[in-house]
Amino acid sequence: MPEQEKHKKLSELKPGEKGKIIKIIGKGDVMRRIIEIGIHPGKEILVERVAPLGDPVEFKLDGFHVSLRKAEANNILVETLI
Repeated sequence: MPEQEKHKKLSELKPGEKGKIIKIIGKGDVMRRIIEIGIHPGKEILVERVAPLGDPVEFKLDGFHVSLRKAEANNILVETLI
């Protein structure tokens, strides 16, 4: 699989899919909140489930469950893992 196809926005992953955080895009309050809840480049993140209306999305990171809005997850670039 070509390298660019392995990189996606976190919001594009489906439940059960895992990714390695590559980059956080954005600035201000959104970026600060993402970093404060422990989302950093190099960490692995798993999509646990999506709310019935599609927002928010629950992730598992370092043994903790974290919920993000899709708009926030759009700011996180991940490398998909098998």
